[in-house]
Amino acid sequence: MTGTSETRTADSAEHETRQSRLHRLMRYLPLIAPVLLWTVPCWLLLHTGQHWPLPVTLAGTALFALGLIGMPLAMVRGHGRRQQDWAAIIGDTLLGAIWTLFTWSVLLGALLRLTLAITGVGDGQDRARAVTWAALGTAAVLLAWGYAEARRVPRVRRLDVELPRLGAGLDGTRVVLITDTHYGPLDRARWSARVCETVNTLEADLVCHTGDIADGTAARRRAQAAPLGTVRATRARVYVTGNHEYYSQAQGWVDLMDELGWEPLRNRHLLLEREGDTLVVAGVDDVTAESSGLPGHRAHLAGALHGADPDHPVLLLAHQPKFIDRAAAGGVDLQLSGHTHGGQIWPFHHLVRIDQPALAGLSRHGTRTLLYTSRGTGFWGPPFRIFAPSEITLLVLRSPQSPTSP
Repeated sequence: MTGTSETRTADSAEHETRQSRLHRLMRYLPLIAPVLLWTVPCWLLLHTGQHWPLPVTLAGTALFALGLIGMPLAMVRGHGRRQQDWAAIIGDTLLGAIWTLFTWSVLLGALLRLTLAITGVGDGQDRARAVTWAALGTAAVLLAWGYAEARRVPRVRRLDVELPRLGAGLDGTRVVLITDTHYGPLDRARWSARVCETVNTLEADLVCHTGDIADGTAARRRAQAAPLGTVRATRARVYVTGNHEYYSQAQGWVDLMDELGWEPLRNRHLLLEREGDTLVVAGVDDVTAESSGLPGHRAHLAGALHGADPDHPVLLLAHQPKFIDRAAAGGVDLQLSGHTHGGQIWPFHHLVRIDQPALAGLSRHGTRTLLYTSRGTGFWGPPFRIFAPSEITLLVLRSPQSPTSP
């Protein structure tokens, strides 16, 4: 027991250290990031031995300078107090495009130049120009593909999850998870309806939405969220808040989901029973709720499990994977989360891992607790998904007591 406690203490300390680094980085990121994102590709693609004709160099530099100035201004107008959707679309698209160009300018600038130099292909100017065209071409292809990936209806990811404490009567329970729909400046009402149609083909017993429904208030994004009212489940449709709800009047989203027939599990639980066996389905507000200033909003696991039989297995909805430490300490069997988007645009997942203990998929934490982290159903901000496909998840719960599987 002492060794286990020491290990958990060390893990918690390491996680807190990662969070501290992230918070320090985030403090300066809004100032440093745009400069790096626009100046580094400009320098690598235009000014490092390419010797372009002067009009090309001047025009290219002017475009990068315009992006450096225009992107932050558009994002402030789009995501600040004014909430102008056209500005958000422009700013978000520029952010995704320059992040992708930055990544591949750096990678190809190092790898391709080295390869060409080792193989003796071309002179310095030829190699520099080859890198430029390769970076531009790669970025263009990835952005086109990433846009199509972001806008399509997600593929269904199916997996069986064995819960040792699950009774045989609940073996085969079908749980569908959608999360991070992020209805926003780009109108996705038709996409939303198609997602809900796909969910309905899965014949779920329980449908879960683990937050970040939209960017904007419930009144503003109501038309995009309305198809959620058509989702069918044989037992229940349940929802918990995400951090983005607390950027845009969270109580309004709780009320709208209740109106659409979903049960907001705000630090409470319900029971799913079949053939004499019981599963506790609990939910907590997002961990950012306490700092929102909204009365009664907080992540409170003890409240969510109050009155539940401790011998029954627990399925917990919590928006952020990092709630797993509290879930494991509280004896939860399976936590469902979103939030990470799987990184959304590679290689952003490296930054996500600084703040979160899991990026995507199923992971074990402690002796009992499993965590499933969805890559998300929609996208935030930049309308691209590159090497991080969206998903609708079907989890089939399995009991070790059942000799057969349906």
